[in-house]
Amino acid sequence: MAETEQILDVTKIAPPKKHSTIFQTFDELNPGDAFIIKNDHDPRPLKFQFKFEREGQFEWDYLQEGPEKWRVRISKIISYK
Repeated sequence: MAETEQILDVTKIAPPKKHSTIFQTFDELNPGDAFIIKNDHDPRPLKFQFKFEREGQFEWDYLQEGPEKWRVRISKIISYK
């Protein structure tokens, strides 16, 4: 885990740009780093999208599970090949 993790408040991002902004933030991480998203609902559809588009590349950890505030740490997995 990084000493200082970026927090991305997705409630402040326009709906059409939310997922692309989250994926861009993830793609810019170094392996082993993470960031936290803050949301006002369960981002479960995003998790399914990550499983489809970045399978085996991430870890998803709920830090806060509603009902009004949700926080999720998304980590980029270190790949050992």
